[in-house]
Amino acid sequence: MDLTVIWAFIIAFAVFAYVVMDGFDLGIGILFPTFDVGRERDRAMNSIAPVWDGNETWLVLGGGGLFAAFPLAYAVILPATYPLIIAMLLGLVFRGVAFEYRWRDPGHRRLWDAAFTGGSLVAAMAQGMTLGALLQGIEVIDRAYAGSWFDWLTPYTLLCGLGVVAGYALLGSTWLIWKLDGPGQAHARKLALRSALATIVLMGAVSLYNVFLNAEYAERWLTAPEIYFAAPVPILTAIVALSMIQAIRKARNSKPFWLSIALFFFGMAGLGVTMWPYVVPPGVTIWDAAAPERSQVFMLIGVAITLPLIIAYTAWAYWVFRGKVADEGYH
Repeated sequence: MDLTVIWAFIIAFAVFAYVVMDGFDLGIGILFPTFDVGRERDRAMNSIAPVWDGNETWLVLGGGGLFAAFPLAYAVILPATYPLIIAMLLGLVFRGVAFEYRWRDPGHRRLWDAAFTGGSLVAAMAQGMTLGALLQGIEVIDRAYAGSWFDWLTPYTLLCGLGVVAGYALLGSTWLIWKLDGPGQAHARKLALRSALATIVLMGAVSLYNVFLNAEYAERWLTAPEIYFAAPVPILTAIVALSMIQAIRKARNSKPFWLSIALFFFGMAGLGVTMWPYVVPPGVTIWDAAAPERSQVFMLIGVAITLPLIIAYTAWAYWVFRGKVADEGYH
């Protein structure tokens, strides 16, 4: 049993859970200016009011797990992406403050709505650019970051940022299809179709860019025998994408949301194929960056206790607040 691989999958699970759960929160913020002022905006906010803050638990688990299980990776990635991480955290703070204050300070609601949208957009863009900075490679010398302050700013990272923004908009709009009815649901369906097309195009563009970004990435996706293991990922991604567009057009209720999650899952699977076994491409593997075995064992005991509890109370919260959104305000 390889504890390092187990920890890699635990952190990957936490990151995926965060991206999906906080992704639709951020997606609603990104799409917020397209909603009518008043009832439509209020209902969109009410759809995430009971769960939005709990969704960020997974960000803490993912970041904390990276620090604990792969301290070298944490020590390299953060200095390489400090501006992006700071921007993301500030965006999340603005989003959270605006969420609360728009109800309690109606005299400045327009300002808080702008802060909600701006914070969501900045956080999503920063997360995508951080992913891009990691994929394009981080210069490491003597187990420390050796690049410059702005190595993360490239056309590739900007493309990744736009891809995440579009993907979050897709999650947010399909969530609203599920949670709303009437004109709000019809509007969300139009937004979902546009977001789906944008997400698919940008996913394809990033995937194509990856082939030319790194010779090792191209080898994994285009040469035998690696291509036989990698080929199912884009094939299944295409099937899910087409099914999702069909579900949106046929006015399905919850199916578009679950298919959008499946699209993200296969996107993350493709990311795993591209990066494995590196945690910091192109030279730091998960074993290079791993904490001592005793530390991993000790932390694994804690995760074995806390992770089921997190999953249980998250599932309970979503179960309690299932169904369509009522018109009552958030207090």
